[in-house]
Amino acid sequence: MKSDSKQNVTPDLKDLPAHVGIIMDGNGRWAKKRFMNRVKGHERGSQVVRSIVTSCMELGIGILTLYAFSTENWARPKSEVKALMMLLKKFIVSEREAFLKNNIRVHVIGQKDKLPLDVQQEIDTTMELTKHNNKLLLNLALSYGSREEITTAVREIAKKINSNDLEFSDITQDLISNHLYTKTMPDPDLIIRTSGEYRLSNFLLWQAAYSEIYISDTLWPDFSRAEFVEILKNFQNRDRRFGKVSCSTSNAG
Repeated sequence: MKSDSKQNVTPDLKDLPAHVGIIMDGNGRWAKKRFMNRVKGHERGSQVVRSIVTSCMELGIGILTLYAFSTENWARPKSEVKALMMLLKKFIVSEREAFLKNNIRVHVIGQKDKLPLDVQQEIDTTMELTKHNNKLLLNLALSYGSREEITTAVREIAKKINSNDLEFSDITQDLISNHLYTKTMPDPDLIIRTSGEYRLSNFLLWQAAYSEIYISDTLWPDFSRAEFVEILKNFQNRDRRFGKVSCSTSNAG
């Protein structure tokens, strides 16, 4: 993996988010602006993924969750979906050696079983090979939808109550969190959306309750390490109160 040329731009490594989620939006519009096929935008976007994964690894960010393919994306033209699956398979295979070399663990959240079988097999191989890596956890949200995730969790909890493995009184926020795809992970501290759209688009709705959100006007294929670093600096300057009064406000009387 090669990061882009802005290597000299780094934030203070203190108070970085432990978990960053990114809604990678704008590939199609990027291609359309250049009179290209939408797939060209996705190809360029996959190169940006390499740069941002490398940046997270270098900066010490522990978890990166990328919204790569949503449950709603299945409704796109079949030709585009097929091309996206081919790109996904190519990425998983071509980056496997780099994942191993750089101590990156690959994980998938979403309905992996709905992906083409050959794609599932390559993902499973990469996940197995990297399962002991611990420098960066790369979550790929594939065939992912947060409402479906929550619905599945509710079904699982209801089934356990029905079989007397749980009591109604056992249902807590922690219990629900422990039935989500992200059950072993902290919630994202920061969610970035590119392309200037102000919505979460069914991404980590439960987990994003107190995430800081940053909207970038940049289309994903134009997103850079330098902009990523500036967003991290912006995050470091935010006062995360989690519904409480900040220390500076309370001390001021």
